[in-house]
Amino acid sequence: MTEQLERDTPEEPGKLRTLAESLWFPVFFAVGFVCCYLLAFHSPSPHHIEIAVADPAAAARIEAAMDQARPGAFDVQPVATADDAAQAVRDRTATAAYSADPAAPTLFVAKADGYMLESVLTSAFTPIAGQTGHALAVTDLAPTEAGDTMGTGMFYLVLIWNIPSYIVVMMMLRAVTLSRRAKVATLVGFGAFLTLIGYAGGVAMDVIPNDPVAIPVAFLLTQAVSLTSFGLVPFVKQWFPGVAMGLFVLLSMPSSGGAVPIQMVPGFFRALHPIFPMGNLIEALRGIFYFDGVGVLRPILVLCAWIVLGVALIVGHSLWLRRRERAAGLVEEPPVEEPAVEDPAIEMPRPTALPVHERHFGEQAPALVGAVQAEEGAAVPRAAVTVVDGRGRQLVKTVADDEGRYAIAGLPEQFVDLVVSAPGFDAVASRVLVREGRCVRRDFTLRGRQPLVSAAH
Repeated sequence: MTEQLERDTPEEPGKLRTLAESLWFPVFFAVGFVCCYLLAFHSPSPHHIEIAVADPAAAARIEAAMDQARPGAFDVQPVATADDAAQAVRDRTATAAYSADPAAPTLFVAKADGYMLESVLTSAFTPIAGQTGHALAVTDLAPTEAGDTMGTGMFYLVLIWNIPSYIVVMMMLRAVTLSRRAKVATLVGFGAFLTLIGYAGGVAMDVIPNDPVAIPVAFLLTQAVSLTSFGLVPFVKQWFPGVAMGLFVLLSMPSSGGAVPIQMVPGFFRALHPIFPMGNLIEALRGIFYFDGVGVLRPILVLCAWIVLGVALIVGHSLWLRRRERAAGLVEEPPVEEPAVEDPAIEMPRPTALPVHERHFGEQAPALVGAVQAEEGAAVPRAAVTVVDGRGRQLVKTVADDEGRYAIAGLPEQFVDLVVSAPGFDAVASRVLVREGRCVRRDFTLRGRQPLVSAAH
């Protein structure tokens, strides 16, 4: 007769551990905002803004005056003429330029680099021009679109491509029935869709010019974020939300130079600017839209390097799994390729099959565990365990490991039905009450299937 045993697991996690596992991510996020966003943006001040000044003699005087008033704020580059100074801005070798003509002092700026820079530079050069007895004239060499009056529209546009590219990885980790190849294909397809949606919105709102060359470059960012995030999952496991959010939100956004010009944030974030994907996309798009393609190649190469890193992580882990399976004599893929990772920032827990092992800090706690064995006491490996709700809707399906063990997390607090089957055995079903905060154990003993006997006539 089929034996069904139910009992609460005696060892439950302590309250302190439960609180720590539940709160580590919001605490990490709060500290990250203080250390990254508040630190980077609370008091923007200029650092080594490169300015081309026409007339070497005037450049020397202006440099001395600026070093005395604001040490380290401006780096003056002497050039021969006002045209050369303006060209330095167009070539992106200088952030701004100044013509010291006493009759017509002129400041050349690029609003595409951010309105805040224009404001700081105008404030700095107004008293210098005043010494000539004439008002300062400001010429914008790279005006932004009508819908981007503050020069920060690019930042918010790039967020459309940056943050959802991380979130889609979280969603794919919930899709435990999809293969690794299917998930990667989904990431690529979603990145293409996301790119077109963002570009169309930016053009429609006059945030960016209508230049389709930007579309494949923006697509590179979606893949840099999503493929690298996906590739990190097997290595950082339950810490993935913190690692990915730390890289692509807490560090990437303040160092992007989009919300606050990179010349006005602390040195740590200025050092990250040439490395992280978001800042490189912003630099590439500025070059495409406003500077005739100047300075576009290096950011594109950096974005490609992030994609190569993501692909290398994914392929490397896949090869490692296959090598381990061959060494163990396995002929089929394990039922779950990546650990199901919960991100408390975006969704409630969902029914998920878990690998059976000793749980570590921060990992999902199973709601239901058990083992499947035959009548003689031997484990039944690879037994199928299906969980359905009271209406008969399948919640999750998993396969027991080689020792007949299974574990499932994220089940709703209600009665659920378990159906267990294996080749050569009669299937059995049992009802279990799932309770929040407690792990319920349900073991099964399967009876061998009896051969059919025909009656003799």
